[in-house]
Amino acid sequence: MSKRWYVVHVYSGMEKSVQRALTERIERAALQTSFGRILVPTEEVVEVKGGQKSITERRFFPGYVLVEMDLTDDTWHLVKNTAKVTGFVGGSGNRPTPISQKEVDEILSQMEEGVEKPRPKVLFEVGEMVRIKEGPFTDFNGNVEDVNYEKSKLRVSVTIFGRSTPVELDFSQVEKS
Repeated sequence: MSKRWYVVHVYSGMEKSVQRALTERIERAALQTSFGRILVPTEEVVEVKGGQKSITERRFFPGYVLVEMDLTDDTWHLVKNTAKVTGFVGGSGNRPTPISQKEVDEILSQMEEGVEKPRPKVLFEVGEMVRIKEGPFTDFNGNVEDVNYEKSKLRVSVTIFGRSTPVELDFSQVEKS
């Protein structure tokens, strides 16, 4: 049989411990050949606290773990009876439905993107007021005109000497007002 991906519902905040418990239980039951990868879909986000940038992990499907496995009675029972697992998503009681490879590929690429380019934790919207907290325009307020998440930059319209002037700033240079 070829392994398929299944979505397992777990207690929120317990994704990593379920991942460890499943790995241990699979080894104890000697079912390594029936299982592939066990993933907790996460991405890295950049937070700025007290002027310091820190990269933290954010789960983009809280309460869910992806399990690659051959579905048999033994594998189903092993996953279902793991502590903090509430059950499979989709399908009937003892016959869960696998998710498509396309969906798995999208999740994996989203995880890869997060590792290569951590996303900002704060999201900005056009038209929103922000306060500039560093640079030549410190303590000025401005309107967000454009947001570029690829480069982590904002174009903010600041009023200088009675004229509206666009200024390009990094996300770390502004805060929501």
